[in-house]
Amino acid sequence: MLDMVYVAGVFGFIGGFILGQMMLYFLLRHKSREELLNDRFLKWTYGLGNWVVAGFSSYGMVLMYQYYFPPS
Repeated sequence: MLDMVYVAGVFGFIGGFILGQMMLYFLLRHKSREELLNDRFLKWTYGLGNWVVAGFSSYGMVLMYQYYFPPS
């Protein structure tokens, strides 16, 4: 049963990554293609932000799994 916590973390990470991509699509919809390709600030902040959202989502799924399925 303890191994399932890894599955919850992986599903949370994948879901968070998709959520981060949706967030980026919404936040960057008014930027031009040249801005997206050449602006280093956008690459670092928004690119890193996507991974942060995925990490927090994975952590949240693990915490929810441990709350609803505590080790016996």
